[in-house]
Amino acid sequence: MAEPVALAALAIDVAVGWPAWLYARIGHPVGGIARVIGVLESRWNRPGLPRRLLGIVTIAIVVASTALVAMLAERGVRGLGLGWGGVALLAWPGLAQRSLYEHVRPVATALARGDLPTARRAVAMIVGRDTAALDDAGVARAAIESLAESFCDGIAAPLFWLLVGGLPGLWAYKAINTADSLIGHREDRWRDFGWAAARLDDLANWIPARVGAVLICVAGGGGWRVMWRDARNHASPNAGWTEAAMAGVLRLRLAGPIAYDGVVADKPWIGDGRLTASADDVRRALAVYGRACALLWVLAGIAAWAS
Repeated sequence: MAEPVALAALAIDVAVGWPAWLYARIGHPVGGIARVIGVLESRWNRPGLPRRLLGIVTIAIVVASTALVAMLAERGVRGLGLGWGGVALLAWPGLAQRSLYEHVRPVATALARGDLPTARRAVAMIVGRDTAALDDAGVARAAIESLAESFCDGIAAPLFWLLVGGLPGLWAYKAINTADSLIGHREDRWRDFGWAAARLDDLANWIPARVGAVLICVAGGGGWRVMWRDARNHASPNAGWTEAAMAGVLRLRLAGPIAYDGVVADKPWIGDGRLTASADDVRRALAVYGRACALLWVLAGIAAWAS
């Protein structure tokens, strides 16, 4: 069996996540990547400059430097005799199994006790849409959509790139995904400068999104028809796959018209089931998510044995 770095990193993440006390003391590696992106964006994303070209240069600098730091860090821990266990510790912050679960669970808890204001505050921490006017069903659907989408970019994709490219591959992916979340937007300010970040993120998530959707269908025992039919109803070429899979498994309708900054975007529905999502549906989604994560463990184990 090859070094079980991926399995160990998954286990550490499930066991401890990224504790609040640790975040308060040292932050998170993604925060460092975000600061570099912010500095470059503030200097280069200006009128009169070749924004698309400078956006390409920005993503190249950020991804290459992140991968280089990861490679040097791996050499360092191996040089200290820490072996694959040390590498797993360096990979651990790039995964978010426990963190995602702990962000979604309070939404279900608040909805179950009829505390809509608390549920809205909880879901506002994981979605970008307006939440102040959401009813119980809207809050539940928003939480489920975020859970399904984040299963890809928070767990499946980092794990995929860890298996494919080792520690540098994982952290290069995190750099790409962070850049997309910060600058890969369609608004006028970001359209040209963030073009490269958005396109590269689409490419990096292409395989993991489809693998993640299949795992959700397997974990949920269904959802295949909705996944194949509605995956392309999402504006993203990737996010719709895991959302459609989850909508099919839970027999819900997700996505649809969504308000951002007071403006309603008339997005198509994903799925053809109920609109009346509830706390029970969020809990069911979390159970499916947990089983899908377990399947990723199996894949990581198979990859270790096969290599």
